[in-house]
Amino acid sequence: MKKFFHEFKEFAMRGNVIDLAVGVVIGGAFGAITTSLVNDIIMPLISILTGGVDFTQWKWILKAGDEAAGLAEVAVNFGNLISVILNFIVIALVLFCVIKGINKMKKPEEPAPEPAPAGPTTEELLGEIRDLLKEGK
Repeated sequence: MKKFFHEFKEFAMRGNVIDLAVGVVIGGAFGAITTSLVNDIIMPLISILTGGVDFTQWKWILKAGDEAAGLAEVAVNFGNLISVILNFIVIALVLFCVIKGINKMKKPEEPAPEPAPAGPTTEELLGEIRDLLKEGK
């Protein structure tokens, strides 16, 4: 059992696992920002374009509810799904831009490699071989 915990400690303390944990925490905070962006800025603009309808309230009612009988409404909330999809698209777009910027900062443009110095031509090498053979070496 002691070996198991030792192996687990080695696994958990690897650099990649720690980096992943930090990424998940930051991603959660970033998700809250993008959710607010979508719900508080993008969705109201879409609502204006659709005639003032609250986009997240769009639904397809399968069975109407009856408050007197205590029956809840059964509905497919597709507006909420569209909101979540827009949220994902915004997150993906921002992450793409961030990663592209980081990659640009990491990899500066390298100067073009200098051309290799010109060596002897094939004819010159064959001439040297011929001369060496004549000398008997």
